[in-house]
Amino acid sequence: MFKLFSGTANPALSQEVAKKMGVSLAGGEVVRFENSEIRVRISEDVKHHSCVLIQSTSNPTDTHLMELFFFCDALRRQEAREVIGVIPYFGYARQDVQHRDGECVSVNVIIKFLESIGFYKIYTVNLHDEATEGVFSIPFKNINAFPVLAQEVRSYLSHQTNLTNLTDTVSVVSPDHGGVERARKFSDVLFGHTSHTIAVVEKKRDLKQIHQSKALDLYGDVKGKIAILVDDLVTSGGTLIHAAKLCMDRGASQVLAAVVHHDFGPEAPNLIQSSSITRFITTNTIALKDEQKFEKLHEVSIAALISEEIKHLK
Repeated sequence: MFKLFSGTANPALSQEVAKKMGVSLAGGEVVRFENSEIRVRISEDVKHHSCVLIQSTSNPTDTHLMELFFFCDALRRQEAREVIGVIPYFGYARQDVQHRDGECVSVNVIIKFLESIGFYKIYTVNLHDEATEGVFSIPFKNINAFPVLAQEVRSYLSHQTNLTNLTDTVSVVSPDHGGVERARKFSDVLFGHTSHTIAVVEKKRDLKQIHQSKALDLYGDVKGKIAILVDDLVTSGGTLIHAAKLCMDRGASQVLAAVVHHDFGPEAPNLIQSSSITRFITTNTIALKDEQKFEKLHEVSIAALISEEIKHLK
């Protein structure tokens, strides 16, 4: 038997997973003190049980990470047989290489914490770079949410006219060279075959200025087509917005965005809403605040993906 716990980062997603699994969330308490410290307490017997903890490490990333670590420690102290972490959004995943001399490789540090604190296995959803999987020395699985997004985009497009042949009327676009493989995985599901091409935006990022990038050129055909920008996450929105404008300048009839993680900065929702992007389709790996909601945004749940992965523990 297993017990399912939820951190405070995204309790709605945890509740949805629990409902699909036919279980109730186990009891845990998180206390936040005035000096910003937190305390985690497990309020039921977990001895000899496998325990699954769902906790995104989204903004505020450091706070949610500490809560994740404390939950694991508390469960281990109560003699849980094993603790499995489900981290739908893995904070610091983009800091996976030394871009400049003197920088730390932050994601490696987080992985060392997870391993040393006693997690038995980690699940994530669309980790920024699949190569990061090789850093883990404990069991690890990266769940792919692009099929869910592709199916949602296909449903949205089915309401458009003259879209009987998606290959001829739709162009999937990667907003940078690093996302080509992500765009291909998305396209395979959207089109239902692998005999397709994708377009790629050439992007230049300013490493000295955070959230600053520029779309330089577009390789591929989008003229007269619906361009679908595919990415794993968005923070400032700059990359997507610049890529969308470039697609429209090159003759696209409209631009949709399919993004797994909406790790929004404060200005991103308004910027995307006022951009040339027609529809922004994303998942609920991160809890969406009221002030982050906007008309063009459509959120689809990944609860079924998570429950499917952990149901074997039942």
